[in-house]
Amino acid sequence: MKYNYVGNTGLLVSELCFGTMTFGGQNAGMWENIGKLQQNEVNELMKSVIEAGINFIDTANVYSFGQSELLLGQSLKDLAVPRDQMVIATKVMGIMDDSPNGRGLSRYHIFNSVDASLKRLQLDHIDILYVHGVDFKTDLEDIVRSLNDVVETGKVRYIAICNWPAWMVAKAQAIAHYNGWHKFIGLQYHYAAVTRDIEHELVPLAQDHNLAIFPWSPLAGGFLSGKFTRNQSSEGSRRANFDFPPVNKEKAYDLVDVMKEIGQQYDATVAQVALAWVRQQPGITSTIIGAKSINQLKDNIQSVTINLSAEDLKKIDAISPLPLQYPGWMVQSQRAYRI
Repeated sequence: MKYNYVGNTGLLVSELCFGTMTFGGQNAGMWENIGKLQQNEVNELMKSVIEAGINFIDTANVYSFGQSELLLGQSLKDLAVPRDQMVIATKVMGIMDDSPNGRGLSRYHIFNSVDASLKRLQLDHIDILYVHGVDFKTDLEDIVRSLNDVVETGKVRYIAICNWPAWMVAKAQAIAHYNGWHKFIGLQYHYAAVTRDIEHELVPLAQDHNLAIFPWSPLAGGFLSGKFTRNQSSEGSRRANFDFPPVNKEKAYDLVDVMKEIGQQYDATVAQVALAWVRQQPGITSTIIGAKSINQLKDNIQSVTINLSAEDLKKIDAISPLPLQYPGWMVQSQRAYRI
């Protein structure tokens, strides 16, 4: 397993991050469609994760409304995992209960949520705390100040962002910079060969600000697992009941065909090729993988042994990219005067 630096923090994380969205799921609404793994299964997966050299684990308070954190925390305890050998990330923002303040990015909820996550995880600190999305009802400066202050308590080591638009990330970094507050160190965003939206604004921003990029759903909700083709339906799969994240299915089918062809050269699955593609893209620090079974987990981990050639990448790029959005295409057409 290779380890990459998280921006300029000096922190090293494995090139694969293990995501725990499949933990829990009992009586948890939509989360039941994603996974229902319980403690024995969780422990089995976590044991393989650690043996593979993965030191980066991703969860969220909202995953199965706390069940994921509870199961992960107990697993770390059951397996006697040394705390200083793992980087544990969780999130704040989502709806956790029916109370008026059981959601959002208010100072009230951020501090309460951190305490609740620590209790469920059975930890004394969170290594990376992500804001899980946008809260337009809370002033951005107040959000950044609250996150700075929660780091100052020692309960959180680093802060990061999920699902914010690029302009908001840049504004938040500027607010932190000019106030001498803790800055965000990374971005967790959906990125797969069939959904490359972040390349328009977020990847250039991350590279300019030296922010790590942690892609979630690199298999596009399982669509690039190889299970789905034009001749094979999604019946019985997670996508049959929970068709998320949205993808251009025609483009995805074309990509699966190409990745299957590429995979034959490496004796690799479509999923392994798709994960290798994400891992080899500019700016990527650690790719988040999930699993419902030990075989699926081991298959995904094996993707780190595959290094796609320039020709392989070109074949995928022939199908994969999105057309540039304005002003992107104007910037590209005008840049020649400086080359």
